[in-house]
Amino acid sequence: MEAFRAAGDIDMYFKLYKDAALMWRWSLKAANHQIVADSAEGYVNKVDAIHGINLVKGSSNAPVYDG
Repeated sequence: MEAFRAAGDIDMYFKLYKDAALMWRWSLKAANHQIVADSAEGYVNKVDAIHGINLVKGSSNAPVYDG
């Protein structure tokens, strides 16, 4: 896990949590704490949810296709 930062220093952050069915999920939140992306599925294993986060983190060079 990354070190905690002061609230004013945060741009975007991931929140990792268990849902009501005890499945692991993640959400990506903007500086205003609004969700901008989420896992869209639950994971049995925490490591799998973290893997999903890492896929999103590593997709910054993914192309954008219109239409």
